[in-house]
Amino acid sequence: MSTKIESKNKSLVLEAFDTLFNKRDYAAAERFWSPDYIQHSAHIAPGREGLFNLIKSIPPTLKYEPGTIVAEGGLVIVHGRFSGFGAPVNWIAADIVRIQNGILVEHWDVIQDEATEEQSISRSISACHVLLRLAYRFAQKYLK
Repeated sequence: MSTKIESKNKSLVLEAFDTLFNKRDYAAAERFWSPDYIQHSAHIAPGREGLFNLIKSIPPTLKYEPGTIVAEGGLVIVHGRFSGFGAPVNWIAADIVRIQNGILVEHWDVIQDEATEEQSISRSISACHVLLRLAYRFAQKYLK
């Protein structure tokens, strides 16, 4: 698939995540998520409504910060940070999203608590990058 499509898909996911998680504009977010959205996360109830209801239940201090993002065809993996949602530690997530006809139709994720440098045995917080590599390998193996 062309890099133009992949670039468009990355922009779509970043805009969708910002609209829902940071701006909390549910009406605008509906245009990004399919009504038949398939949710594979253990933390989220099924469908688009399950995701939207979860965000509605989280304190308004929720903040999503995207990091590395990669795309191949209709799959996008974004490695980001969720903070301000009421847990004692922030979450680092690798979200895998399948896009079809310009909307998000399916989602998987890998989530871990954010580690400080002091908590990391290697004194490096690069473990989050390992999650991204694992998520990418998952996508390559199972989603083709």
